Amino acid sequence: MTWLAWRQLRAQLLVTGVAVAVLAVYLVVLGTQIRGGHHDAVASCGDACGSALREFQSRFQGQLYLLDALLLVTPTLLGMFWGAPLVARELETGTHRLVWNQSVSRRRWLVVRLAVVTAAAAALTGLFSLLLTWAASPYDAVAADRFTALLFGARNLVPVAYTCCGVVLGALAGLVLRRTVPAMAVTALLFAAIQVAVPIVVRPHLGTPVHSSRAMSAEAIRNLSFLGAKADVEGLSAPNVWVVSNSKLLTADGRTVDLDRYHGCLSGQFDVMAQCVAALDLHVDVAYHPGGRYWRFQWLESLLFLTAALALTGVALWRIRVA
Repeated sequence: MTWLAWRQLRAQLLVTGVAVAVLAVYLVVLGTQIRGGHHDAVASCGDACGSALREFQSRFQGQLYLLDALLLVTPTLLGMFWGAPLVARELETGTHRLVWNQSVSRRRWLVVRLAVVTAAAAALTGLFSLLLTWAASPYDAVAADRFTALLFGARNLVPVAYTCCGVVLGALAGLVLRRTVPAMAVTALLFAAIQVAVPIVVRPHLGTPVHSSRAMSAEAIRNLSFLGAKADVEGLSAPNVWVVSNSKLLTADGRTVDLDRYHGCLSGQFDVMAQCVAALDLHVDVAYHPGGRYWRFQWLESLLFLTAALALTGVALWRIRVA
């Protein structure tokens, strides 16, 4: 039974394996270049490394973002092209009538097929994630933003858990819809929605945030992505910390800044404005997750997706009885 499952998967596995092999060579070369670039930046900058490290980041940022995006969509693609046809193709062509009338029960058939396909998909995604994590590690250490949605979902453990869930979701969609193309479309839509929703709705609540206040110095204001007319602040960040929420600009006694005084600073050049706002002695209350929770969040989110994969497998085993 396992041998038959491998034979049915061999075409997809061969094509995907060749693609991953080419990608692996590219990642090894890129990782070597990143390490060389990081060494040169640190060796040449002396006591003032800021500009050299920013130049180092800009050199490799585009390539790494593309690779991050590719790894993020890999579980969806595997769910579409490996998971969705798993049962739907048998139902669509009518071969299930022969397969399910052999000595092997349909439940055992599904379990073996799912196990083989999911294991192969997880192994390929795991290799991709391992190489990308290794290649990007000097860059990630400089960027210090591993909690961002793009980087968190494209490093270490979670891509493998995403893939397991994506493949099982695709198989269940094929079992329910009984047509390969509609199942592929539903898999892509549902799993893409899940990958967007989890970082926003679920991930921030995998732990209780730490609360503190942060002074709004001129440097902190320059690094914001948005400073609103009503003292709204967006884009507040800190190295290796995930800021999940923050208050408006507050005075030393905890009240919202006087908007007349604040608006008086919102004119002229940006640097002058930042200095003016900083002179008001303001701060924001911040809720954040410390960088030390990174691996805890990796394990918890991986467990969440693996549990979902097991639950979907249970639904598929129940559903195949009436297919």
